[in-house]
Amino acid sequence: MINEDPSIQESLLQLSRQLGYPLDKASVDRLYQNARDLLSHISPTPVTLARVAGTLLVYHIQDPEGEELKWFKAQIEQCLDEEEVEESIESLHRTDAL
Repeated sequence: MINEDPSIQESLLQLSRQLGYPLDKASVDRLYQNARDLLSHISPTPVTLARVAGTLLVYHIQDPEGEELKWFKAQIEQCLDEEEVEESIESLHRTDAL
């Protein structure tokens, strides 16, 4: 069971403002709940939950129904533990060498 962490929602609100796409509390709560749902099969730390929620925020801002968002959600749902979740998030920031 993932414990509620209101500081993550507050951070998402602040981050959305900083990115120039301020979201209302209801939208942030939905993103947070989506992250919790994606991680419900494991017991993530608050940091991992925050990273998944933050990634969802970025995808939401870029293209809320995009293929990348669907791909990311599928990747997280397939992760067997927190380490795999972290590796999936890290892989988003890597570029393949040519």
